[in-house]
Amino acid sequence: MLTVGMDIGSITTKAAVVKDGGILGTRVIFTGYNAEAAGNRALDELLQELALRREDVERIVATGYGRNSVRFADSAVTEITCHAAGAHYLNPHIRSIIDIGGQDSKTIAVDENGRVKDFAMNDKCAAGTGRFLEVMARALEVDLDEFGDLSLRSQNPSKISSLCTVFAESEVISLISKGENRENIIAGIHESIAARVVAMAKRVGVVPPIMMTGGVAKNRGVVDALEKKLGCPIEVSTNAQENGAIGAAVLAALRNP
Repeated sequence: MLTVGMDIGSITTKAAVVKDGGILGTRVIFTGYNAEAAGNRALDELLQELALRREDVERIVATGYGRNSVRFADSAVTEITCHAAGAHYLNPHIRSIIDIGGQDSKTIAVDENGRVKDFAMNDKCAAGTGRFLEVMARALEVDLDEFGDLSLRSQNPSKISSLCTVFAESEVISLISKGENRENIIAGIHESIAARVVAMAKRVGVVPPIMMTGGVAKNRGVVDALEKKLGCPIEVSTNAQENGAIGAAVLAALRNP
């Protein structure tokens, strides 16, 4: 059975094709202004790469903030359910998930079957999300891709006390004016994110093994800060950013969402 999962996020749109329990391929593009157009483009580009046609696809499930704009999908499923399904597919031993995306962050506890037991979500504030990191990168005039490596060089992380993006940016600008080095500021930013996420994790009762998903999972500095605060290792799949789309494709194959 050939199924497709579409994860329409605020920053990126992800597509995944799964056939008979195996991932055939994934695609990540920027969402831009038109979420439905991004979904169509991501799917068409991925199918072309795999030498497939839409007629070959039996079911399409959409997830993410723009899931209801994907009119070509057979159904729409919440991000929480899809991230749980994706993480369970990638590693059935996972019992907790930390997902940090473009505009929200989530902590999810799952059972041995990959079903959601409990979750907490921050979607009211940009603090601790990909948008937050983008703002900080602009303030520091550093490429966001460099954040992880730079923060790991820090000897004395700066203290970023505000949980608000606007006020945190003001703190960062103040630290820059005082001559604080970038490595320490970035490490402080990552510790601030970790503190916020770990507070959510404790409310949910997150336990290891833990997997981190979402685009921010590619930032080794954030992962490192989370591991230190949680006191345990965090698994990061090579498909971390596409996890929601993979979960949507898996659900399309397993049941009729």
